[in-house]
Amino acid sequence: MRSRFLALALVIPAAGVFLAGSADAATTLGASAAATGRYFGTAVAAYKLSDSTYANILSTEFNSVTPENEMKWDATEPSQGTFSFGSADQIVNLAKNQGKKVRGHALAWHQQQPSWAQNLSGTALRNAMVNHVTQVATHYKGQIDSWDVVNEAFADGGGGGRRDSNLQRTGNDWIEVAFRTARAADPAAKLCYNDYNTDGQNAKSNAVYAMVQDFKARGVPIDCVGFQSHFNAQSPLPADYQANLQRFADLGVDVQITELDIEGSGTAQASSFAAVVRACLAVTRCNGITVWGIRDSDSWRASGTPLLFDGSGNKKAAYTATLDALNGGTTTPTTPPPTTTPPPTGAGCTTSITLNQWNGGFVATVRVTAGSSAIRGWTATVTLPSGAAVTNTWNATRSGSAFTNVSYNGSVGAGGSTEFGFQGTGTGPSTSTCAAQS
Repeated sequence: MRSRFLALALVIPAAGVFLAGSADAATTLGASAAATGRYFGTAVAAYKLSDSTYANILSTEFNSVTPENEMKWDATEPSQGTFSFGSADQIVNLAKNQGKKVRGHALAWHQQQPSWAQNLSGTALRNAMVNHVTQVATHYKGQIDSWDVVNEAFADGGGGGRRDSNLQRTGNDWIEVAFRTARAADPAAKLCYNDYNTDGQNAKSNAVYAMVQDFKARGVPIDCVGFQSHFNAQSPLPADYQANLQRFADLGVDVQITELDIEGSGTAQASSFAAVVRACLAVTRCNGITVWGIRDSDSWRASGTPLLFDGSGNKKAAYTATLDALNGGTTTPTTPPPTTTPPPTGAGCTTSITLNQWNGGFVATVRVTAGSSAIRGWTATVTLPSGAAVTNTWNATRSGSAFTNVSYNGSVGAGGSTEFGFQGTGTGPSTSTCAAQS
């Protein structure tokens, strides 16, 4: 989760837990998510577990937990070499007793460092980080489903570069070192990079995308990317949210919505929560969703009433919309609806387009489906309306209106499919054709 320090020190994200509940899939968030092979989790504060309303909702509704602050560097290593796991252990043990998964958050981050770490630099800080990651990940070895290994390492703004932090100044390879260290300490856990303002395609998300692509190419152990997804009127749900999740998934990593909250109320808030759920359900490698708190009063931005339960623990309209979306399967609304064509018989391929259109621009996701025979390559030709222009492309090579597979997605099994996407200005396309190499 993004930390915002105004006059106060604000809360940051933690790890997710999976609850294998016995509740009916139609009646709770966790059970409904589990019916699709996913989790629906929440951030948890250890000191609130004695609140009976809080604890009951946690036990009943969620199948994953993320310690809100209890696993961060300042909480787990207050003095150099001296570790304190009491509060984090309390959350992990509760999760295990209730059959929930745990997301570990966060091993390396430029915020919420203990004062002794803030006073280090260079090799001394690098060695301290490596030791911290090793000791914490080893302590929880085999108990964590996914670790946020590195949190918020990229800068905001148009540059798309790394954040200038004390960790970054130890050397540009610090993120890679943190991931390799975490893998050695906890080999079974999924290792995630987590950030905010990366929910749509922009300079920051493109920079993260390039890092993940590089890590996958060089064998750096990265398994997942976390999208914090803090939305409000000034930063609403992006039109290309699903397409952005999909392009990361197409790199061969899982995607997780790690700190969801949406300021607002009533129908508008409910619709946005439902849209996030449907986007996750539409992306096969979206493992699940974590909301950043249980009741509005538990939120780090409580005045915006951004969660699914009100301050008294009552279910809001946003809760009902979220549960309905979880129970609705894997369909997702589009504008306009995607065009579909039956797969061809024999060799060949077809395409279908899912379009997210807004005033002046669009994101198009194109699914390429093989016929009854496997194909070794494909080219999709897209009919762009007059005045439309393509500005960015992913998972394909573009030449004019023709989009050709890249090295990792040309081979498609019989009846199988792959996706590519592009962003543009003007009105998006609704038709395309496909040619295959058999």
